[in-house]
Amino acid sequence: MTATLVFHSGPDPFEPWRDALAPHLGEDVLIEKSDSVTDPEAVRFALVWMPPEGFFDRFPNLELVINLGAGVDRLVARKDLPDVPITRLSDPEMGRMMAGFVLFSVLRHAREIPHFQAAQTRREWSYRHPRAAQDITVAVLGLGELGAPAATEIARQGFDTHGWATRPRDLPGVTVHHTEAALPALSAKADIVVCMLPLTPGTRKRLDASFFDGLKPGAAFVNVSRGEVVDQEALVAALQSGQLSGATLDVFETEPLPTDSPLWDMPGVLITPHLASVALPKSAAPQIAANIRAVLAGRAVSNEVSRVRGY
Repeated sequence: MTATLVFHSGPDPFEPWRDALAPHLGEDVLIEKSDSVTDPEAVRFALVWMPPEGFFDRFPNLELVINLGAGVDRLVARKDLPDVPITRLSDPEMGRMMAGFVLFSVLRHAREIPHFQAAQTRREWSYRHPRAAQDITVAVLGLGELGAPAATEIARQGFDTHGWATRPRDLPGVTVHHTEAALPALSAKADIVVCMLPLTPGTRKRLDASFFDGLKPGAAFVNVSRGEVVDQEALVAALQSGQLSGATLDVFETEPLPTDSPLWDMPGVLITPHLASVALPKSAAPQIAANIRAVLAGRAVSNEVSRVRGY
């Protein structure tokens, strides 16, 4: 019996993924959209992004779950997740896409673009002399699969770049700090703070009121990780008080961001709909197919997620 790969993702169209995977899987694996599966017992593989509750209960013979992205926090927290290997995407294109978005965000604040946008609405020619990149300190919190290339790209542009991670790292141009005690001092001197922490039980609302109170007055904040890492009320309060001069926010505790959120109207705040980095079918298909073929051959998979760590 031909094995089936079931696909489910709200934001991603099925056809590009099917067409990208088919040449790598050939006739060994049938690729079907979740609402088109006619034989649930034939489904051995699932390629998913935030499927509905009870989704996995339909497929009793699953052997591998592939998360359609790098962040797996929502997936590993599910109660219906089967006891099979879970893998995440580790796609260089995702890293480049994220590094580009983070660099854009850092430059937005470093070059004071929110100030000029506000001046434009007033039809006001408001000149401010730019600061040299080397005089601007950027702190990247989280140096994982996406955080490390982002920090490296910021450093390549000449910024005084620091990173904070759970273990020592050696990244070109980046000064890495790796203890809990190092975070307050690092945060206090940063002009721009970039949150790239994974969401785990230990990082949920890790960036709270005390964190924002400890930042350098007038610092800017960028969040491209998960909204739940940040205490959103504390973030709003820091923006309202001027403790933060502005923010670039791609992720939120509730998505889509509710229309009554004060963040929508705050000066200096840019909101984007969780698009800093997305999986691309053509570049991700080879590694997905390689893991499927590993399971078919009885070999270990790559990029397996630790359910204990949550990443």
